[in-house]
Amino acid sequence: MTDTEVILVTGASGHVGGELVAQLAATGRRVRAMTRKPHDLTVPAGVEVVAGDAADPASLPEAFTGVDRTFLMSAENVTASRPTHLPALVDAAVRAGVRHLVLLSVLQGGEGGDVFAAWWGHSERSVAESGVRTTVLRPGRFMSNALAWAPQIARGDDVVIPFAHRPTTSIDPADIAAVAAAALTDTAGRHDGAVHPLSGPAVMTPAEELTALATLVARPLRVVEPPLEQIRAGMARGGMSEAAIDAALARTLDSDVGTEVLPAVERVLGRPARPFAAWAAAHRDAFTGVRP
Repeated sequence: MTDTEVILVTGASGHVGGELVAQLAATGRRVRAMTRKPHDLTVPAGVEVVAGDAADPASLPEAFTGVDRTFLMSAENVTASRPTHLPALVDAAVRAGVRHLVLLSVLQGGEGGDVFAAWWGHSERSVAESGVRTTVLRPGRFMSNALAWAPQIARGDDVVIPFAHRPTTSIDPADIAAVAAAALTDTAGRHDGAVHPLSGPAVMTPAEELTALATLVARPLRVVEPPLEQIRAGMARGGMSEAAIDAALARTLDSDVGTEVLPAVERVLGRPARPFAAWAAAHRDAFTGVRP
């Protein structure tokens, strides 16, 4: 690709999108960052910020005009019905003549028979059937999930963490962004049609992640694992449907999804995925400077 081509990053205020904008801008690429709240977004110099909301398809054509390659992501809540946001983004991209789509999906994507499989299967098909060159990223749990613990750490030493002892291979969002950047800037077609399952470099439980944070903040943090009924209630308050809650709990309690270290990050980037301790050190201020 040339330096004059425009790369659009949707979800630019998110953990992956924000990292991707910064990484692409650092290489001198022309980057356009799309967000629902453009006035609240801080970006590197030279990055164009545009308004766009996948829930409002009429807001999308202007954001996609003149774009060559696009990073697609959607935070739409999973329900028993089909997704609408991602297909709207794909439609806008196709209408604008975008030539390469890189989709942020989830681990396993459309594999399986639950509501998540149906939802992400539809999302991935909308990209695959677009007629545009595509790359799909399938990461597992994000290391940045630990940021939700920061307000609790600011208030005291007890930290409530659902499924605190369930093994996982969390990944740094910056590594997901780096794989996305590699695909978006590739000129040899190495990522055309590729599906990259992504993980971090090691198996850790959230409780072990909290232990690492305890070392970082030099305090004896203690994990408190809530009862299942409390976990369900919290998921419902977060907007998850009953079907999605049931599926999420089944995947967590009855399967080993997300517990395997995968090779794609090192294969694509030529270096190991970043460990949790390094991620935590890079986000030290979030855990040492938060006020209740």
